[in-house]
Amino acid sequence: MARKKKNALPSGNIRIQVYDYTDEDGKKHYKSFTAPTKKEAQDMARRWKNEKAEEKPMRITLYEATERYIAVKSGVLSPSTIRGYKQVQECYMKDIGRLYLDELASTNVQIWISDMSRKLSPKTVHNAYGLFSATIDMFIPDLHLKVTLPEKKRPELYCPSDDDIKKLLELIEGTDLEIAVLLAAFGPMRRGEICALEASDIKGNKISVSKSMVLGPDREYIVKQPKTYGSYRVIEYPDFVINKIKGKTGRIISINPDALSNRFKRALARSGLRHFRFHDLRHYAASIMHAIGVPDQYIMQRGGWISDNIMKSVYRNAIDIEAVRQNKKINGHFQKLTGNIV
Repeated sequence: MARKKKNALPSGNIRIQVYDYTDEDGKKHYKSFTAPTKKEAQDMARRWKNEKAEEKPMRITLYEATERYIAVKSGVLSPSTIRGYKQVQECYMKDIGRLYLDELASTNVQIWISDMSRKLSPKTVHNAYGLFSATIDMFIPDLHLKVTLPEKKRPELYCPSDDDIKKLLELIEGTDLEIAVLLAAFGPMRRGEICALEASDIKGNKISVSKSMVLGPDREYIVKQPKTYGSYRVIEYPDFVINKIKGKTGRIISINPDALSNRFKRALARSGLRHFRFHDLRHYAASIMHAIGVPDQYIMQRGGWISDNIMKSVYRNAIDIEAVRQNKKINGHFQKLTGNIV
């Protein structure tokens, strides 16, 4: 009995399928090509793919264009960025994604933005529009849209004080969480950098930061190089921090970033302190360095910031206690001045 050829139809022809696109519901669509021989079917598929590559991008939907943009950028952007893009595409671009690129205009894009703004935070809307505009820049860079985005709200962040840090460290003394807090508050290291840190990265009092643990597109944690060149750095820690790490082998903290944040949240609740995030320990470190007169350039280098924009807008929040102290000094000076005049 003759062996049936792979992909052979009852007629004897050969059929091959080639990926075409994924629709707004996430369903993949394929193009079929049938010919008497496999080579002929492959030639037909090859010609179709060449024609498709040369087709005007205006005849694809925004959803498909976004998917292509993400695919093209997947080799150069971090896994967490790609994961964020896919989440934005899936959650916020289905409706407008049905439009073809040549159907996009300021009016329908503004309606999309306004609809999102009624339900989502300004930051989320800006993120969604960021992916939209990046896709448009790639496929139809000459398209100019006039739209209004919601005004960003300044986040109300609490920067912990020295007393907060002392109380927290007393509560978690002798635990891995204590080490993580020390590395973040006195570094400052990010939680992904802390979770990826290994004993081999520590030489004396100096810690080399050269990798980070991040959540990939498949929602599995992986260790990879930092997102920016500025994140590569060497931080020299005080003796009491290094002494807490001595004797450890392999990874210093054997949990992932989410687990670290959850442990931190539970410890903070037990402490009775005002709520703040693990990431706010970096705010504390940068604010302290600024308060004691450390130059901005060194704060940037130690914290792994490539520019001072974020540091100045977020991390230079004066600690409340220090602000009170400085206000007393300022008002005391003017009180003496007016006392001598009046």
